[in-house]
Amino acid sequence: MKVVFLGTRGYIKPKSTRHRMHTATLLVYRHGRVMIDCGESWLGKFSQFKPRAIVITHAHPDHAFGLKEGSPCPIYATAEAWKVMNPFPIPGELRHVLKPRSPRRIAGITFEAFPVVHSVIAPAVGYRISAGGGALFYVPDVARIPAQSRALSGIRTYVGDGATITRSLFRHERRGGQLIGHASIETQLGWCKKERVPQVIVTHCGSAIVAGDQENVRTRLRKLASQYGILIELAHDGMEIVI
Repeated sequence: MKVVFLGTRGYIKPKSTRHRMHTATLLVYRHGRVMIDCGESWLGKFSQFKPRAIVITHAHPDHAFGLKEGSPCPIYATAEAWKVMNPFPIPGELRHVLKPRSPRRIAGITFEAFPVVHSVIAPAVGYRISAGGGALFYVPDVARIPAQSRALSGIRTYVGDGATITRSLFRHERRGGQLIGHASIETQLGWCKKERVPQVIVTHCGSAIVAGDQENVRTRLRKLASQYGILIELAHDGMEIVI
């Protein structure tokens, strides 16, 4: 399975040549082509990649609002995400609901949605994704993974949230007081060490990464990851890997 990082920038003002478009990823397996997320910066542009389907992690603008004028292909999202996207002019026959913890095969690639803590207004999921002999866990926005052990069991590549490097961006939601927002890269490295995931790829990059000196950022991330015994790579727009 080929993984193409189409965009790697979070919902921030800074841009760079390496991190220009909102976070989106294309998975290619045999004849299947599935795009994950389609934020505002992709409005009118995503059809050039000819996805057979688009899978949404959550309905924040930088992950779903590229669809606000419609879609030429099927869209898969949780019921919570569809509540936000309901006004979008997407025909009923192209709307598909993904149930948490219920694997779904889409264009030859299997997706299993795991609810994660991130936002109350736009509840998010991470996806355990597999095709052929390859598997990865994809979660571009996350504060916590409640079913962490099950989500990461046997996974060799974790694609995670790069909003912040060492200091988590949390806040208490008003009603229940739950911490929501973004776990730091360092925190996610701790999760991966615990679950024996050997490789982390950082996407959904925040200001510290996008506006920083790229070589210094990569050096800092490698030093941090080495403390956990994990290989780390900083994704950039257009980067391709094979899982």
